Amino acid sequence: MKISVIIPSYRPEAYIWECLDSLVSQSISKKEYEIIIVLNGCYQPYYCDINNYISNHPDNNWKLIQTDKGGVSNARNLGIQEAKGDYISFIDDDDFVSTHYLEELFAKASENIVSLCYPLAFNDGDKYYYEYNITKSYNRLFNVTNNTVYKSRSFFSGPVYKLIHKNIIEGRRFDDRLRNGEDTLFMYLISNKIKSVSFTSKNAVYYRRFRNDSASLKKRNVKDVIQSNMLQINAYLKIYILHPFDYSFSFTITRIGGSLYAIFKELCHTINKSKK
Repeated sequence: MKISVIIPSYRPEAYIWECLDSLVSQSISKKEYEIIIVLNGCYQPYYCDINNYISNHPDNNWKLIQTDKGGVSNARNLGIQEAKGDYISFIDDDDFVSTHYLEELFAKASENIVSLCYPLAFNDGDKYYYEYNITKSYNRLFNVTNNTVYKSRSFFSGPVYKLIHKNIIEGRRFDDRLRNGEDTLFMYLISNKIKSVSFTSKNAVYYRRFRNDSASLKKRNVKDVIQSNMLQINAYLKIYILHPFDYSFSFTITRIGGSLYAIFKELCHTINKSKK
């Protein structure tokens, strides 16, 4: 098994079928990859509906896991634990990918090189695809040699858009104690094993769906934002201090700076709101 695709899902709606359709239509042999769906914090009717879909696509390799414990981090950790592939690809259940996505990512990846795709976005209910901030990073770096995690850091705020060898991940996992920012922390944690990054052509596309009701867009109170980002800063500092020669100082500063900016932005928003 070359690739394990991990899809965390919580009470999925119709968009999950578009995600799964894109994966069963991949250009590589169906024997070379598996699709792992992890239902976290929900059960029926979702389990039965997805199981029916799997039954109608028996040529693919499937794993359907259900856990009563909620949280996308726990779901991804379960997926990593069950993965048989040499490489891991994370995909969110409301997104989908192009036909050559896995094939091109695999051709560019290695045991210490993470491959990155061409990202596009679209708004839920609309099929107009557009470039956004991460696409700009792709356009800027595509023809640059010796790309590093630091240079392509906008891709490393989360686990999607890429293919990662299991040797890079090793025994590290997402911190399910954090309510926010655990994706960025995980990518920082494994960055010490990434020698460089490589880019696919524009034929390997990750289509990111923006939904108004998505968890990432839900408003959190200022206390949660400050507490979560302070925990992240503490985690970054602890990792770097314990392993200063393994992690990029520049990349570390950008991660800490991102958390500090999130706190500053939330405080400004709260102050401005109180003045009205």
